[in-house]
Amino acid sequence: MTTTTPTSAGPSPGTADPRHARRRTWALVVIAVAQLMIVLDASVVIVALPSAQRALHISVADRQWVMTAYTLAFGTLLLLGGRIADYLGRRRTFVVGLLGFAATSALGGLAQSAGMLFAARALQGGFAAVMAPSALSLLTTTFTEPRERARAFGVYGAVAGSGAAIGLVLGGGLTQFASWRWTLLINVPIAVVTAVAARRVVGESRGGGGRGYDLAGAATVTLALFMLVYGFTTAGTDGWAAPVTIGLLAAAAAGLLLFVVVELRSANPLLPVRVVLERNRGGSFLASLLVGCAMLGTFLFLTYYFQGTLHYSAVRTGFAFLPFSLGIITGATVSSRLLPRVGPRTLMVVGLLVAAAGMAWFAQLQVGSGYVAHVLPAELVTALGMGTTFVPMSSTALVGVDAADAGVASALVNTTQQVGSTLGTALLNTVAASATAAFVVSHRRLPDLAQAAPIHGYTLGFTVSAALLLAAAATAALLVRAGRGDLPAEAAGAEPGLALVEPTPVEAAVVAAFD
Repeated sequence: MTTTTPTSAGPSPGTADPRHARRRTWALVVIAVAQLMIVLDASVVIVALPSAQRALHISVADRQWVMTAYTLAFGTLLLLGGRIADYLGRRRTFVVGLLGFAATSALGGLAQSAGMLFAARALQGGFAAVMAPSALSLLTTTFTEPRERARAFGVYGAVAGSGAAIGLVLGGGLTQFASWRWTLLINVPIAVVTAVAARRVVGESRGGGGRGYDLAGAATVTLALFMLVYGFTTAGTDGWAAPVTIGLLAAAAAGLLLFVVVELRSANPLLPVRVVLERNRGGSFLASLLVGCAMLGTFLFLTYYFQGTLHYSAVRTGFAFLPFSLGIITGATVSSRLLPRVGPRTLMVVGLLVAAAGMAWFAQLQVGSGYVAHVLPAELVTALGMGTTFVPMSSTALVGVDAADAGVASALVNTTQQVGSTLGTALLNTVAASATAAFVVSHRRLPDLAQAAPIHGYTLGFTVSAALLLAAAATAALLVRAGRGDLPAEAAGAEPGLALVEPTPVEAAVVAAFD
């Protein structure tokens, strides 16, 4: 993110005028609501997915596209969205993102086919990729006094941290008492009102510098990742050895290689290769990618386990996920206190090993397993491990980064997790669906086959997720060498708000908690 300078009649951040203070407060509300919508939309459809799958006759192999279409577009276009916001104006792109998000939410809520829903979700992700960096930049330009900025980021971080949990409960309530369609349609009035309010209370700003867009890089990486996800999905129906699967995966590999070549040759690269080549940052980004691969599929499997095996209602399913949020908040709080004392590497490795143990616990689920005795302990262990990991992972991603690359390095933590979620959900869904089909063929006479077969698929998916988290732990152990003195100022205990870049949502929530 480049240096920012307000360019229009927004409120003066340092003034004591009560009218300006009220305007900044309302600007914070507008930005927080937009961020809440972005976070909500990644989770609100999870609980609604079984109902949407039945209504639109979506196959088991294709159901993951409801989530991955959104995360794929969001993750791959996030860096480009930030660049567009810098040069067209943050408020302008923020408003456009909100209105586009509203329109595509309506398209998804009114979808009459699986393809229409998948397309709407991809468009939602694209507009979210424009809106999210605009919102973060506007927060920075509106609140420039250090302590005021820290509190503003605390609100922003708290919203981001709680949004996933709110989305799961809200999705369950809307699905049960209205329709799965309202998990998308509810965005329409909120986004429109927020866009109108933004025009009144948020000042315009643009980034400095004269760098242009890397459209070739954005198009190349998006197409390559789409083919990779599509290849994983095709493997679930045609098999891993099928020519179409091999062709898609080979084309994806070639596309990713081409993306690297484009970035090396581009005068204004979307992803400067030097950012990821430094050992600590590269290790953090790779671990973040693996964590993303492991986690979103877990929510997918648990949703179907709660509703299909335990016969929970949609609302009860949403509440059954809440211990995840509690565990992540607890882990992040403890991790933030320990980070300045023990350094990032130990916390990352321990957190990832704990999360892997929780995932292995999930892999022991059986038809007769209960929520309190089996699911709840695994949720808490996994979430504590993840919460412990997120803070040092975000901080290590900024170790030794040049000021010119700080915005890209900060955004890459979220980008790698979004891209990882896309790839992991597609891969894990294919693994689970294939294992379920094979189990049915080999256990045709099993009395409870209808219950046992999908659980066999889920547990294999959990096992693969545990392996991915172990790989992330090994990556952190081998590559991360940063010590306490190498951490960014905020992570090392300096006064909040003085670092080169904005804190991630988890870091900001922690700063607010102890401010």
